[in-house]
Amino acid sequence: MTYKFEEISAYVKDVFQKNKGSHDWDHTERVLHMAEKLAAAEGADIDIVRYAALLHDISRHDEDISKGYVHHEEKGATESKKVLIMFNIDEITADKVSDCIRTHRFRRGNKPETIEGKVLFDADKLDGIGAIGIGRAFVFAGENGARVHDPYIQVDKTYSYTKEDTAYREYLVKLSNIKDRILTATAKNIAIERHQFMIDFFDRINAECKGDL
Repeated sequence: MTYKFEEISAYVKDVFQKNKGSHDWDHTERVLHMAEKLAAAEGADIDIVRYAALLHDISRHDEDISKGYVHHEEKGATESKKVLIMFNIDEITADKVSDCIRTHRFRRGNKPETIEGKVLFDADKLDGIGAIGIGRAFVFAGENGARVHDPYIQVDKTYSYTKEDTAYREYLVKLSNIKDRILTATAKNIAIERHQFMIDFFDRINAECKGDL
């Protein structure tokens, strides 16, 4: 497994050279490390989890260039299976990995049923909150030409992939809700601390922007 995993890692890393910074190879490595930690604690199949973490954003570039029209979890489920089969991974394993990737994103209403799918879901979500989540949110905002910050933002009057799609908007719309959507007990404990960090950070940046600090 190790030999195949290293081969596939090299392939994915090469593919990810075209990815934007918010969903680049570094993100995949962080998700992989967290997924391995969660898999050990939750009793998940480590091989399935590692392949799924490695390939979960294989189609992210397609979503980015389409401005969200392509859903990377759906296309990625198909593409990940093709990659695994190409490297002679058995079809049963490829199907399990594909299912994890298809259900790793809650925006489409999919919910993972297997422990491996739940581990991938949680590992990916944890990388979207806390200090690293805030950093990625600012990178994503910059990728789309958004403002640095607007403490007075009215979310219902703003849209994704626009100048108003700031890191703070991402926090209000998405990141602030992640803690309550985590699926495994191990990840929930991590999410609680990371969630509080985000609250403190945005309280601080709002105060600074308003001249209160």
